[in-house]
Amino acid sequence: MTVVAEILKSKPDTTVHTVRPEDSVLDALRLMAEKGIGALLVTQEADRIVGIFTERDYARKIALLGRTSAATQVRDVMTPDVLYVRLHQTSEQCMQLMSTNRLRHLPVVENDKLVGMISIGDLVKDIISEQKFIIEQLEHYITGGSR
Repeated sequence: MTVVAEILKSKPDTTVHTVRPEDSVLDALRLMAEKGIGALLVTQEADRIVGIFTERDYARKIALLGRTSAATQVRDVMTPDVLYVRLHQTSEQCMQLMSTNRLRHLPVVENDKLVGMISIGDLVKDIISEQKFIIEQLEHYITGGSR
């Protein structure tokens, strides 16, 4: 079973992109578009996590409420209660947490320090890879190693 530390190592880019609470939503959206990501952690001094801003936050708290991205600060629309995982947790535990709470992104924190971010896509990729490996091993076992 894969743990979060292994998933992070397999990612080509482990940079966690962040914004500050006082940044405009428009600036946050620009960063998300530039990086091709769906969420930004909202941090304050010493990278302390104070929230998360996602595409879902934008859709529900800006567009539907008639706010403008340029005039709204991230603090006004971010999700303040951020669930996170640790490096030793398994992909299955992460999937359970994401499914139960309807999340697409989980920050990874170790020793009170932000060390990464995993997405539902990262987990699906890992689970598919794991299943493919198991299938190959079973096929090898069944055929006795000859193909």
